Amino acid sequence: MLKKEEFEILNYIFKTKKDTYTQREISSVTNISFDKVNTTLKELKNKHFLDDSYKLTKDAFLQLEPYKVDNAIIMAAGTSSRFAPLSYEKPKALLEVKGEILIEREILQLKQAGITDITVVVGYMKEKMFYLADKFKVNIVVNKDYYRFNNTSSLILVTEKLKNTYICSSDNYFTINPFERYVYRSYYCCVFSKGYTNEYCVTTDEKERIESVKIGSENSWYMLGHVFFDKEFSKKFVNILKKEYSKKEVYENLWEDLYIKHIKELDMYIRKYSQDEIKEFDSLDELRLFDEKYIFDSNSKILKNICKVLKCTENEIKNIKPIKSATKTSFKFEVKGKIYVYRYVIGKEENIYRKR
Repeated sequence: MLKKEEFEILNYIFKTKKDTYTQREISSVTNISFDKVNTTLKELKNKHFLDDSYKLTKDAFLQLEPYKVDNAIIMAAGTSSRFAPLSYEKPKALLEVKGEILIEREILQLKQAGITDITVVVGYMKEKMFYLADKFKVNIVVNKDYYRFNNTSSLILVTEKLKNTYICSSDNYFTINPFERYVYRSYYCCVFSKGYTNEYCVTTDEKERIESVKIGSENSWYMLGHVFFDKEFSKKFVNILKKEYSKKEVYENLWEDLYIKHIKELDMYIRKYSQDEIKEFDSLDELRLFDEKYIFDSNSKILKNICKVLKCTENEIKNIKPIKSATKTSFKFEVKGKIYVYRYVIGKEENIYRKR
């Protein structure tokens, strides 16, 4: 087994494939002290993992093999109800952001990192997602329980695939490609919140192992983005998931909640990113801040209908909030200081009501 410093240096050289390197450069990029880099490079050469020109040897690749990513699972079954009304017309994963379809961009980033075994778990409007199999040669798994259970119902369908595995959300937008061919240990991506956030916030020990997770905190690192399961984590988690999935508190909640329950026996570490590198859009208003085209034209028939009825433009439709209902799909919104409710009925004329 490679020491962490050995892995980081070998992985950096593998990813960059440059003709020359300096110890100061390696230290700066890997966050390993200059002296430690100097010592580790000597050790790597003595073990015949690096040649005199800092090229990886065959022995180095044999050492990296246990850390090689086997596959990726993209979770794309949910309804994304908070993203009304665009999610009423298509899965959120199929939104075009900055000229690219969200899930297509993610698939391409995985492939660019050398990960070709990709499984997409679909459910809501699944037929709209089937084209991905032909276009990108990905595997499609259908979650029939997407509308009544949480994302554990997606993971339970792919337990046989969980090894050295990326677990991805289909609606994340990464400004840089975060995926790698080799990964040292399991991790959860986190970004830092200045002030209060109601997300899943983590605390870590001195080795950056996640020790606790709670919902809501101030000035905290919180979970956002993709996750990596190493083989050891996958083995333990699959056993727990299979054993406890029949419980209501498991299938109705996130897989992260099950992980938190067993956090002492499941080793996962923090991987820190800046908020500029990982984007997640929970509402149309948030998406408009990132992609200005959505301010004036979201390509939504629902919003165009509102504009027609109320004689307004899309940029005047603000503060869209879904309304929870067991029998109706509806949301409230604001136009020119007035609040309205929109009831959406598939195949029928939609109705707009002024909220009094």
